[in-house]
Amino acid sequence: MADGGTVVPGMTTGEARTGGGAGGGGAPRGLGVQALLLLLILLFCVFPFYWMVVTSLKTQILALESPPVWLFEPTFANYREVLTDDGVARSLLNSLIVAVATTLIAVVLGCPAAYALATFEFRGKKELWFWFITNRMVSPIVLALPFFLIVRNLGLLDTHLVLILIYLTFNLPIVIWICTDQFRSIPYDLNEAALLEGASQWRVFRSICLPLAMPGVAVSAIFSFIFSWNELMYALVLTRSEARTAPAIAVSFMEGYDLPYGKIMATSTLIVIPVLVFALIASKQLVRGLTMGAVK
Repeated sequence: MADGGTVVPGMTTGEARTGGGAGGGGAPRGLGVQALLLLLILLFCVFPFYWMVVTSLKTQILALESPPVWLFEPTFANYREVLTDDGVARSLLNSLIVAVATTLIAVVLGCPAAYALATFEFRGKKELWFWFITNRMVSPIVLALPFFLIVRNLGLLDTHLVLILIYLTFNLPIVIWICTDQFRSIPYDLNEAALLEGASQWRVFRSICLPLAMPGVAVSAIFSFIFSWNELMYALVLTRSEARTAPAIAVSFMEGYDLPYGKIMATSTLIVIPVLVFALIASKQLVRGLTMGAVK
């Protein structure tokens, strides 16, 4: 071993100055490999969105060119067409109404339920918690036909209400699941201290626990909004025209052998933009919520 710049037998002066042998270049080489892998992952994740936006700015002829055309004069004709002629504007409004309403109701109902699950002990708690966890394991296509028959008999086809109720059955358990873990991470001593001071259980929940669990509430709200905004199966089965959402409208463009790629990609871009804006606005809370509890 060499201390400082001391040269030991078998080691050259250059090796002594650089820290000894091949190990000196190991760290930079490892960092280069990691950077390359991260770049490849980034390209893999971002390229589909890039190609979607680029295709939305092409004419149908350019979109079908093989090999693909990389340099071209962009056109916004596809956006003008879908926003004025095909009811996409109404479908985007429908998606916004359904997603916002579902998210608000899921958070308002889910937070108190999550607080109760995290704080109190009662009969059937484990079974109820298991149902919440496994709820998302059910494939939507399994329930599509039963839901359609029930909704048709109730006369609720093609309404915002039916989509909100259906989406609540899947998003409410997600809100409860995420928020329960957030409430459990809050020290119970805070609850006891507030109760001893004469605060009611509702006051403890509203004034102490809910503000501390807000990062988790924000995360659950983001997930609920995204799931409601992007859902396709039930929107396709349970709506016709008045309440049809944007993903269902995008699918309706594909008729027979006619595949208007430009219109499909323009609609898809319009669908993605609100989700990106919402995620960017809530990104701070999202990061806090996802990392809360990782470091004690």
